[in-house]
Amino acid sequence: MEDERIVELFFERSNDALTELDRKYGASMIKVAKNILKNDEDAKECLNDAYLGIWNAVPPAKPSPLSAFAFKVIRNIAIKRYRRNTAQMRDERSGVSLEEIGDVLPDETDIVEQIEGSELTAILNCYLSTLDRTNLYIFMRKYWYFDQVPEISSRLGITDAAVYQRLARMKNSLHKYLIKQGVIK
Repeated sequence: MEDERIVELFFERSNDALTELDRKYGASMIKVAKNILKNDEDAKECLNDAYLGIWNAVPPAKPSPLSAFAFKVIRNIAIKRYRRNTAQMRDERSGVSLEEIGDVLPDETDIVEQIEGSELTAILNCYLSTLDRTNLYIFMRKYWYFDQVPEISSRLGITDAAVYQRLARMKNSLHKYLIKQGVIK
């Protein structure tokens, strides 16, 4: 079913909206949550919370594309759950990918404020527009969908080492870009 029709079902307050959303994006949405949380049960809870959040947001929101909206909702819920889980107990193995580039981003409280104001988002979008298709794909799969390097390399048909090398180069270029934009010093 097309996204536009699913959104219409939400506006009609039809339970079929959730069924169709789950059919079309559920598996990918839960994968994002699992990649962040490393816990199937928490990921399932996040998926249900995401469905409730989307149900409550649409209407009045009329997301286009629906996929981006749905992934943003599940991602944000999973990150909040991750922070809540790790506030009590730190687990190095389940670290979120953004921590890998955390040393080139401003401190977390600044990030939250800037994201709310869309300033950092706009700057990151400008940076992303400078990347070629392959690097953009790698960056988004790693830091948006939280895929693991072996999965990314398998999808692209390249070695893990090549992906790690590209990620390291992008991290360095992002650091320089953020300095140039005045986001960090």
